[in-house]
Amino acid sequence: MAPSARPQSLMFSFLGIYALDRGTAVYSGSVIDVFARLGVSEEAVRSTIARMVKRNLLARYRRGRKAYLGLTSRAEQVLKDGRRRIWETGAVNRDWDGTWTLVGFSLPDSRRSARHDLRSRLIWAGFGPLQSGLWIAPGAKDVTGVLDSLELGEHVTVLTAKAFKPTEAADLVRKAFDIEQIALRYRAFLARWDVARPLPSAPDDLARQLLLHTDWLQLVRQDPHLPAEHLPPDWPAIRAEQVFHARAEQYERPARELADTVLDELPGGAGEPGRG
Repeated sequence: MAPSARPQSLMFSFLGIYALDRGTAVYSGSVIDVFARLGVSEEAVRSTIARMVKRNLLARYRRGRKAYLGLTSRAEQVLKDGRRRIWETGAVNRDWDGTWTLVGFSLPDSRRSARHDLRSRLIWAGFGPLQSGLWIAPGAKDVTGVLDSLELGEHVTVLTAKAFKPTEAADLVRKAFDIEQIALRYRAFLARWDVARPLPSAPDDLARQLLLHTDWLQLVRQDPHLPAEHLPPDWPAIRAEQVFHARAEQYERPARELADTVLDELPGGAGEPGRG
């Protein structure tokens, strides 16, 4: 069975479910066993682990000849953000107060790379391009994390505002965001999971659980969380969110029981990280 997502995305799902808030380190060999169920090779898992250690997302611990993996504080922050996206923020914005966050910027050609990085970060943070050099997102957003390390200074202006006639909020949504593309992603999720037997080729519910959570987190991370009142009444995110919660509940117990038999954990961590 070929995985639907990159190994690192699957690894974040695995760690968010089976490592976050547990205070344990997980034997790397048992992680390899879990990912084999997803069709991910041992080489790809080891490469993913090495990259995440290098990026200070995982720490290696030694116990005898075994290498265990523990979360760093940076990884915990990333995983907790993902958990908020999944279980608190959700896919449907029903509480919008009419406020928009505006980010305006004008960068010289000599800062072309910084301009590209800024645009990429704005998209990730739920912003859409309204017009040249002006991006918007619904709600009041703290963009300090978006701007960190880019050193843009006076080249960027951040404001909050509300639309006034002749500007309509619905027009802003239509101009700045590709509504149809967002809807297509949710429909693809439904085509995969809103069926009688999702992923019949998957070996068990542990594999399905990790694929489900990975698919859903990628969806909600790409969703700008637009106000529901300005989206079509048949907006597919509504049904998709219901399906995710139903499937997550369905897989939770059998997946955890299986994980308990597969995972070799070191309670309380393993002291100082090692280099092995």
